[in-house]
Amino acid sequence: MPGRKMSLGWPAAIGGLGLLACCGMAMAQGAPPPPAVSVIPVASRQVTETSEFLGRVTAINKVDIVARVAGFIEQQNFTEGQKVKAGDLLFRLEQATYKAAVDQQRANLAKAKATQVNTALQLQRGQELVRNQSIPQSTLDQRSADEAAAQADVMQAQALLEQAQINLGYTEIRSPIEGRAGIAVFTPGNLVSPSSGKLTTVVSQDPIYVIFQASERDVLDYRHKVAESGQANANVTVHVRLPNGTAYPHPGVTNFLDVEVDPTTDTLAVRAQLPNPEGLLIPGGIVGVTVERGAPTSALVVPQSAVQLDQAGRYVLLVDGAKKVELRRVTTGAEQGRDIVVTSGLKEGEQVIVEGIQKVHPGQVVTATVVPGN
Repeated sequence: MPGRKMSLGWPAAIGGLGLLACCGMAMAQGAPPPPAVSVIPVASRQVTETSEFLGRVTAINKVDIVARVAGFIEQQNFTEGQKVKAGDLLFRLEQATYKAAVDQQRANLAKAKATQVNTALQLQRGQELVRNQSIPQSTLDQRSADEAAAQADVMQAQALLEQAQINLGYTEIRSPIEGRAGIAVFTPGNLVSPSSGKLTTVVSQDPIYVIFQASERDVLDYRHKVAESGQANANVTVHVRLPNGTAYPHPGVTNFLDVEVDPTTDTLAVRAQLPNPEGLLIPGGIVGVTVERGAPTSALVVPQSAVQLDQAGRYVLLVDGAKKVELRRVTTGAEQGRDIVVTSGLKEGEQVIVEGIQKVHPGQVVTATVVPGN
């Protein structure tokens, strides 16, 4: 009986071992692979220290177009929003009255000249008669005064003619600058005069100003750096970021620093001039301004997407030589487009994770794929 029990127990034991072996193989076959992440090597490149400000776009020239004389508008020779050049005709006023005034003053000038010719002849004859003692000296004096008065009348008539011609010219209202024309406040058929106010506005577009406020400390720091570097040109290169977040393609240069500090904000107005050939910068708009604060220097940069933030500060996840995830605390500097400067915590060539950060944790083995840097 005991031998029989043992003969029954061995098959059961062998079956149990087979079951364990099958389960172990199944578990091995079902183990998940290491998570995949994308990494970028920490790179060193030349970067420029910058400061960020908010600026307002301002036109270099802005002119309110007004009427210099009274009259009905006969023509409007522009489309609202159209680009115009200096000297382009914008409005034409009714001219008939002013043309008649010019003709009248021409006639008055001709009459004055004829009178002056006659008084000159009378004076010449009087001089001959005085020599012959045919007329008294007082008569000659009177003729001399009449001739001088006639000359004055000619000058007055000439001036009145010139004024009439000027007024006639004012009936053609032209743009004094190049720019874009605004809304026409008055349309053809309306009576306008100097007291009517602006008829439209012309605003220059290219180049254009961006004005921003810098602290007195920023200005002093920059001047100190300029003095140390020995640079002769104290103007600063600026870059603009448009309201939609895109970078404006044309850099500008500062050309004016206000002469006094605003006591309400303790800042100085700084003005930069930028080209605006595409008209992307619109007068009155708000833009971001990045100011270069010195010569380029070598620095380590990583993509901004690699830098994370928690209660202890900024950190990155990187993949070490054993393909394990490591958390590294970093100190960051200025943004450089899509990248950010890392001033401490990393070495050049170390691989930081840029994609798949949410799937991994420190100490975990991963499969890393290197993607090209920017």
